[in-house]
Amino acid sequence: MTNIRSHKGTTPSFGERALVDASAVVIGDVKTGDDCSIWPMTVVRGDMHKIRIGDRCSIQDGSVLHITHASDYNPGGYPLVIGDDVTVGHKALLHGCTIGSRVLVGMGCIIMDGAVVEDEVIVAAGCLVPPGKTLESGYLYVGSPCKKARALSKEERGFFVYTAANYVRLKDEYLIQK
Repeated sequence: MTNIRSHKGTTPSFGERALVDASAVVIGDVKTGDDCSIWPMTVVRGDMHKIRIGDRCSIQDGSVLHITHASDYNPGGYPLVIGDDVTVGHKALLHGCTIGSRVLVGMGCIIMDGAVVEDEVIVAAGCLVPPGKTLESGYLYVGSPCKKARALSKEERGFFVYTAANYVRLKDEYLIQK
């Protein structure tokens, strides 16, 4: 059985130079941009709605990316949409949410249905972002449930592009070994 699977006639598609680890599973209506990496034991399941991942995103080990299907309780459902230059830390759970560009999602975060993380946000490790909550651009959020902690420094804002580029380099090393 392959780790990249079609569902109801829709097959995942990947941008140029993407890496999907052999132990990761990607199913259904999933599209990534260029230079993305999906690391070991990650599940990206677009079986009942779409998942879109921008350029230069790193989805790290053990993460689960899923959607919220459309129903009488939730007309339209919620796709999972991730912008560019996003680093998703180990064991994060992203469920039917929208993540902007230049975002760091810390290890073990849970971001729930209908939540919106605007551009240039750090979601600290272990955060719970409740359904429907919006995290405003330019801030660090901490806790469970998460709370705005402080504005990001200029140095922290520069880190988003650095860490995305770092994972592109690492991904390229793995691609060369194939």
